[in-house]
Parts: sequence; C-alpha cells; structure tokens
Amino acid sequence: MKEKGRTARSDLDAVLAAGFLCHLGVLVDGTPMVVPTVYGATADTLYLHGSSASRSLIQAPDGTVCVTVTHVDGVVLARSVFEHGINYRCAMIYGVPRQVTDEAEKLAGLRVLTEQAAPGQWDYARRPSRKELAATSLLALGLDEASVKVRTGPPDDGDSPDAQLGLWAGVLPLTTVRGALVPDPALPPDIALPAHLRRD
Repeated sequence: MKEKGRTARSDLDAVLAAGFLCHLGVLVDGTPMVVPTVYGATADTLYLHGSSASRSLIQAPDGTVCVTVTHVDGVVLARSVFEHGINYRCAMIYGVPRQVTDEAEKLAGLRVLTEQAAPGQWDYARRPSRKELAATSLLALGLDEASVKVRTGPPDDGDSPDAQLGLWAGVLPLTTVRGALVPDPALPPDIALPAHLRRD
C-alpha cells in the first residue's frame, strides 16, 4: 500500500500534533509488549510518560522500540465486504529511546506532555514535587526514523462490476470531539472554571 505513504515531515508533525495517546511496542524479557501511554512531541523529540515501576519503560532504552499513533477518520463501506476499509492517519516511529534523568529536561518534557493533552494546564496546576518526579519515568525518542500512512476518500469499488449491484456505498465519518466538562464531585462550588478550559 505504497500509495498511502507520506514522505513530507509536515505529515508526521500533523499526525503527532493531532493526538496525545500512543502505543509503545517494546520487548520485555524477550516477550513483545504494546503499552498505551501519553506522549508529547517537540520539533525533534517524542516524550513518553509512565511510572518508574513500569517494566516496559524500564526496559525500553535497552533496544529499538516502535511507537504508533493512529487517528481513525471513518469507516469505508463498499459494495463488497472485501473492499471495506478505514480512513485513517497513522505514524510509526522507530528508535532507541533514552531515559530522561536530568531534572530540568524531565520537567520540560512533562510540560510538553501536559500541554499536548490539555493546553494551559501546566501553568494552572501544581507542578510535580521531587518525590513525584522520582516516581515518574520519561523516555525521549528522536523523530529521525518514522513511517506515515494516510487513507482518505470513498471505497475503491466504484468502477468495478460490484458498482452494478445497486448497493449503497460511502464513508461513515468518525470524529473525536471535546465534550462538556464534568467537575470533580469534591470540588467546592466557589472554584471557577479556569480560562484555558472555557469554550466561549
């Protein structure tokens, strides 16, 4: 499926910027493990977050890992089940990550993660304590080796013999949207919603 490949760096940046959840593929004691985790991207680095007790993050710097980010944009419904498909944007990043141990970089990387998931939240909430930093693992993975694929558009059987079957075909779009905020039940009623979370 080479036609779905994208080679522009801007395509990789767009896929990474559109989300904050990835899957980290790593060998743990010789067994493949794929772990969902939060990420944040800068111009040249992907930061991955987890617990310092996580076996996947502890062993990841020992070898090459594969990180995937996927966004599903629609279900492609063809006239034939064989031609059904998915419209998607996907990036796979390969490399040997490094464990971030410098406190300043760790804070900067955690800020990138937080801001990618909820812009404005880092400056609003309390920063991590030294104890919390010690309990947190942060991996840094370069973006030098990556693969990007994108599938868009209608089914591929519009000019096939199946087009004469008289069956409906098209795309069922899927989108992720921000919902209404749900306050913590323990929140005092006089605490106002911060500006960065408002939708005016």
